[in-house]
Amino acid sequence: MKIKSTFVSLLVLSLPLLAVAQSAKETASPIVAGKGIATVSTESGSVRGYIHNGTFTFKGIPYAKAERFEAPTKPDSWTGVRSSMTYGPVCPMDITTTTNDVIEFPFHHDWGFTNENCLSLNVWTPQATPAQKRPVMVWLHGGGFTAGSSVELPSYDGENLTKKGDVVVVTLNHRLNVLGFLDLSAYGEKYKNSANAGLMDLVVALQWVKQNINQFGGDPNNVTIFGQSGGGGKVTSLMNAPSAKGLFHKAIVQSGSYITSFTESALMKQVSAALLTELNLQPSQVDSLQKISYERLNAASKRALKKVSDGMKAEGKPTFGLGWGPIHDGSFLPYQPTDAAAIELSKNVPLLVGSTKNEFTPFNPATRDITMDGVKENVQKKYGDKADAYMAAVKKAYPETVKPSDYLDIDFNFRPLTVKQANGKAIPGAAPVYMYLFTWQSPVMDGMYKAMHCMEIPFAFDNISRCEEMTGGGKEAQTLADKMSRAWIAFARTGNPNHKGLPTWPAYTAENGATMILDNVNQVKTNPDKELLQIVAGKSL
Repeated sequence: MKIKSTFVSLLVLSLPLLAVAQSAKETASPIVAGKGIATVSTESGSVRGYIHNGTFTFKGIPYAKAERFEAPTKPDSWTGVRSSMTYGPVCPMDITTTTNDVIEFPFHHDWGFTNENCLSLNVWTPQATPAQKRPVMVWLHGGGFTAGSSVELPSYDGENLTKKGDVVVVTLNHRLNVLGFLDLSAYGEKYKNSANAGLMDLVVALQWVKQNINQFGGDPNNVTIFGQSGGGGKVTSLMNAPSAKGLFHKAIVQSGSYITSFTESALMKQVSAALLTELNLQPSQVDSLQKISYERLNAASKRALKKVSDGMKAEGKPTFGLGWGPIHDGSFLPYQPTDAAAIELSKNVPLLVGSTKNEFTPFNPATRDITMDGVKENVQKKYGDKADAYMAAVKKAYPETVKPSDYLDIDFNFRPLTVKQANGKAIPGAAPVYMYLFTWQSPVMDGMYKAMHCMEIPFAFDNISRCEEMTGGGKEAQTLADKMSRAWIAFARTGNPNHKGLPTWPAYTAENGATMILDNVNQVKTNPDKELLQIVAGKSL
């Protein structure tokens, strides 16, 4: 009887899925949506998404709620089934009123709609049942710590990656700028968590994943966090947060290795005090900050940042890094990234890290149509008696260098910091580090975009067709996207990016400098640009 009962239960559970499959087959429609379709239970209540080309898709699911400047808490529960088919609101930020047409073209931004109640996430899964434990890939969006969202770029869509790798993809929104990083801890217990509220949102989102993702077919014990630019900075920050330990198991930082230290709380408390002054508020009136409009708060916060910055300059102190971002508050972030205790926190987390060849340099019109004589003059001014060595080092690092601009528009900001992060993580007894350098050159707009900032994202997500304005959508792009996305998937599955489509990718060490060059020809090079980076940094060879 027990066997028969179990069989009947399984049959009943499978009927909705069979009905969905049959419905999709009969209608031949890429979209399947409606009552009883793609419905999943979460701790807060049931959600209903839709199925697109066989992928179960859920958008705008609340993972938390929060009062302004306070720690996030679990979302309110609901009864019935919550429709979750469209993206949720994004955190308020500076409004975009104009764009540079040529620069905007490849990005194709979607600015979304803003609301401070923005703590929601999106899920893509091959099958919304707990029957199979799939790797989970949680994407943290770019935009620094001040802007951006999970819907901002078409490359962020998780469907193709889900389909390609039989993985569950999660993207999310969280608090940014003054809403996420205003340190009000000097003004009472109520605001003790304000300094890193935006990062605490990410931890709560990962807690939601741990508690709910099995219902979507994901494995809560195999979670990879990955992000680009500011998203990479968020990955780095979470690797240094004790409260995030154990909520993720692998990490990928794409063009985001710029977090070398966290801003000290004492400095950000000066900003908070200046903000109160700007708004003519006494410390006893701090609660008023929870009620004023975001527009007024945002404007005053900018004046406060400038006031503190100007004061530091007058005292001869460096102001680099003064802005919204992770704060060394002694609690959420108790250590600086180079502290032994911080390194120990993420010692067992495998890391995949890299950057693009050009990053922001293609946006500089001064080098776009430069002549070879112009290049030599520029290099002579910058590097003096190292000018010839610089030119030779460029050709050695990048043998494909042909156009004059190729000598000047190489990124020297993200790449050295990427090497620094990899060197700091690749220590004896630690989980492996894998390094890449994305050098593929976009053919769009006569090749002006090159391997610019964000260019690798559609390749990692296998979203070339969604991002044709950026990649051109050609066969070479599709081929590289297949190889890259499979590497990201392999890393999420096992902590190792190797697969049959790429040459053997050895783990990185400071000594071997093993770097996978991601281009039309993929190859591993040893310290491919070491001499070049040393010249730029002003070190002797």
